[in-house]
Order: sequence, then structure tokens, then C-alpha cells
Amino acid sequence: MITNIYKIFFLVILFLYQTSVLSKTTDEKDFNPKYLSNYLSAKISYSNQNNEDSVKYFNSSKSIINKHEGYLKEYVFALVLNGEIQKAINQIKLNKDLASSDFFEADLLLLIGNFKNKKFKKNLELLNNIKKFQNQSRYNYIIYETLYSYNDLFLNKILKINSNKNFGKLTIINNALQFCYLNKPETKSKFINLINSKEGDYSRYLFFYLNYIISNDEIDSAIQISQTIDEIGNNLLISQSKTWIKDSNYNKIKEIFSCQRESDLISEFFFLISNFYLINEDFEKSNFYLNLSNYLNPKFYFNLTHLVENYLENENYNIAKSLLNKFDKKDLVYYWYKLKKIAQIISREQNSQQSLNYIEKKFNNYSDPSLKMLFDMGNIYKKNNEFKKSIKLYSLVLKKLDKSSDSYAEILYRRGGSHERVGDYLNSDKDLIKSLSMKPDDPYVMNYLAYGWLERNYKIDEAVVMLNKAYQKKKNDPYIIDSVGWGHYLIEDYVNAEKFIQKAIELMPKDPIVNDHYGDVLWKLNRKLQAKYYWESAFNSGEANDELKENILIKLLKGF
Repeated sequence: MITNIYKIFFLVILFLYQTSVLSKTTDEKDFNPKYLSNYLSAKISYSNQNNEDSVKYFNSSKSIINKHEGYLKEYVFALVLNGEIQKAINQIKLNKDLASSDFFEADLLLLIGNFKNKKFKKNLELLNNIKKFQNQSRYNYIIYETLYSYNDLFLNKILKINSNKNFGKLTIINNALQFCYLNKPETKSKFINLINSKEGDYSRYLFFYLNYIISNDEIDSAIQISQTIDEIGNNLLISQSKTWIKDSNYNKIKEIFSCQRESDLISEFFFLISNFYLINEDFEKSNFYLNLSNYLNPKFYFNLTHLVENYLENENYNIAKSLLNKFDKKDLVYYWYKLKKIAQIISREQNSQQSLNYIEKKFNNYSDPSLKMLFDMGNIYKKNNEFKKSIKLYSLVLKKLDKSSDSYAEILYRRGGSHERVGDYLNSDKDLIKSLSMKPDDPYVMNYLAYGWLERNYKIDEAVVMLNKAYQKKKNDPYIIDSVGWGHYLIEDYVNAEKFIQKAIELMPKDPIVNDHYGDVLWKLNRKLQAKYYWESAFNSGEANDELKENILIKLLKGF
């Protein structure tokens, strides 16, 4: 909020300056302060991610498009972020003679228009022009080289592998898709190697492999592969693909993407570029490229989930809700995602109880919910401290799930946590130990089990050993670091306890439990004034529950 205030203040100062300059450099009869006022409103709306209002104000101030150097670029960005890509392309064409039209994204949008309309020869001149921008940023260079490669492929139908232009993960993915475009016999192996790569998570490309073999009428192979998909542990696209194949809805898989459609390939490329920007938390550029991706292949609207997440991250709930309306009941997995996200918005705008009431009502409307829905609802109940309800759903999932599933140990871990929260330590330990037997040395399960033992003053020495094993696997996880520190505290090793919990405080300065633990350690080290500071911090935290606050209040009044 403070950042937005500073932005608006800066924009107002800029507006006043521009008003003064333009009124002096423009004939008085041509100067209308209303246009600048609308321009300021456009910039403020843009800054606040009110894309629709931003475009409206830009439309009302277009008369200054040739008087303000940055106007066209800002207007084009606003149009793209509002999903009006064709209008952005048209604006660039209308103003191509202006010096202000000479920027990377302007040429990029013209390229995209040509890719969509299969005018690949026209792209040769544009690519030559856009080349001058490639050194402005690493991403500009990657985009230029990749689009050049794709355009050459589309024109000549020949795959040219340039080992000097290797962009890591991106090159591996593009290579598989380009082999697919030419329907080369190596396509299968390219996808299989990509999916099984240990250098990153390429599970998304299982969909593209399924799409390829279904398009080549290898239905039986697709069915066999889908039966191995763990619907709980996979991403939305893969889980939805499993459902489509289960329902024999092969046309849906073929409809939303084709290696033979050039615009679909470029769409996937821009989806990847969007993700790169997202990793760097550049939400504006991430949304920009996601919208370009959607323009090139609007049938693949499932990618809009990334836009939803970006707008939720920036608390722009109206746009997020508008995007969620794209998902309907035909696509079960994405529709359930929509319901969960609406519940999340209700929690933020109203309260957690209203959110729980909403999602619980929607969930109860399903007579035969999927395993993923049962699992998710169990997690929602657990998050809302409805532990007995979560145990019931986790147990139902475990009953239906194949014990060889990668998710089985994870659900045991979650159910064990719920048992622990209702004081059923026997079943909690049973679940957590069984989870570890299936997935040995899992740091999070070891941490939860060992911390529970510490809290119960049970098997302290064994718990400390287990926590140190977990720490060796996850040295930067603040929860594990705090647990290790608390283990040292319980065996009265206050010096080492302080060392670990101080590190946890640095990583999670607002966590009430870590602050409470640090206060306890400092008190034992006779640093009582500092101890009270951290207890007060924990007490005043909005995340502290009533039980924790009661215990802290006693310590603040009496010490311990």
C-alpha cells in the first residue's frame, strides 16, 4: 500500500511537470488539460493493476499520443495486460511512423500477429529489425533467437540445431516441440527424455506427449500411461488429462493443442517466458507474456491459472475472479481449482469461516468426489483446525489409494499430524513412523515426529538425533531449524539452542512460536529484558492462538 502511495505521488509530480511542459510547447488551441488528466488517471490505474480503467483512460487521451514519447508504449502494455492484443497490434500499425513506436515489444507484437496469421515471410524484415534490441536484456536475446528459429522452421520445414544457442531447459523443450512439428520418428524419445529428466520438473510435458500419441491414434498407449498418473501428486494439467482419458474425451486433448499449429508452438514458448519472469517476481512482464500466449492459443485457457495466481499474489481479486469464470464444470479438475480459489478470496475479503462454509457446501454437492478433491478437502479442514473431519477424509483417501502411490506416505504424514493435534499420540506416531518406513529420512516427517516427541517429553535423545538428520537435509528450513534449537533447549544446551533459534528468527521474524521459543532460551541465558521483548512480539502477533497467548502472558507477568 505504501509503495502504491509513493507511485501515485511520483505520477502526480510527473503529471504537473508534463502539464507545464506541454502547455508551453504546444499551441494553446491544441492543448487540453483534460487529456493530461485522463493520461494521469491511466497511469495511476495501470500502477494499481486496474487494467480495464487504465485502457479506458488511455483511450480518452489518445490525442497526445504523438506529443508524449512514452505514451504509445504505455498504452500498448495496458492493452496487452487487459487482453486486447489485437487492438495493441493495430495501434502499433497506426502509429508506425512515430519515433516512439520503435521499441522491442512493438516489433514483437507485429511478429505475433504474423505468426497467428501464418505470414512467416513478413516476419523476416521484422526479425531483422528486432535484432537491435536483443542486447537490452537476456530475455530479449532468448526471445529473438527462439522466434528466429521457429520462423525459419515454419518457412523451410527443416530443423536446424545450433549448439551455440543453448538456453538450457528452454532449448530442450523447444527441441522436442520442433521435432513434434515435423512429426519426426525421434519425437517420442525427445518427449520421454524430457519428462524423465533429473535436471528439473518437466512433468507438464507429459500432456504434450499424450497429445502427440493420441493425435497419432495410439489410444491404448495413452490409456496405459494415464493409469500410472498419480492424480494427487501431479499438477492440474496432468490430473485433468488423466480425467479426460478416463472419460474417453480424446478430442479435448487434441483440440486445445496441436504440434502442427504454428501459433500453438509459439504460445507455449511465451508461456515459458512468462514463467521465467514470474520466478523473478516481475508480475507485469509475466502477465504480459501470459496474455500473448493466450492470444496465440485461446483454446489452451488452462494456462490462465498462472494469471490467476499472479493477480492473487498482488491482491487483485476482481481480475482473479473474472479469470476464474473461464473454468466450468466440464473440466472437473480445473473447476475444483476454481472453487478453491474463490474460497481463498472469500477468506481474504471476509473471514476463514465464511470461506470454509463456501467450499464445504460446494464439496458436499459431489456425490462421488475424486481422490484429489477428498485430499484437498482434508487439507482445508486441517488448515481450519477441523482435525477430526480431516482425519475422516484422509482415511477415505488411504482406503481408496494404491499403497504403491507416491502420495501414500504424504497422506499418512498429514493424517498423523491431525491425530497429533487432537491428542491421539498413539495413532499419530503410528502414521508418522509408517510414513517414514515408506519414505525413509523424509526431513519434514522426521521434524514433525521428533518435535512432537520433544513437546511430550518423550524419547528426547532419539528425537534430537532425528532432528539433526532432518537438519542435514534441509539446513535452510526455518521450521526444522527451530525444532533443532528447541531440542537443544530441552536437553538444557541453551548455547546451541540460542544459535539455532536465532537463525530461525532471522528466517521467520514474525512467527509467534519461534519468537516464544527464542524468549524462553534468552530467559535461561539470563537475558531477561530481551526475552520479554520476544515474548511480547509473539503475544502481539496476529497468528498467535489463544493457548499460546495465555502461556506467554503468564511468563510476562511472572517469568518462569
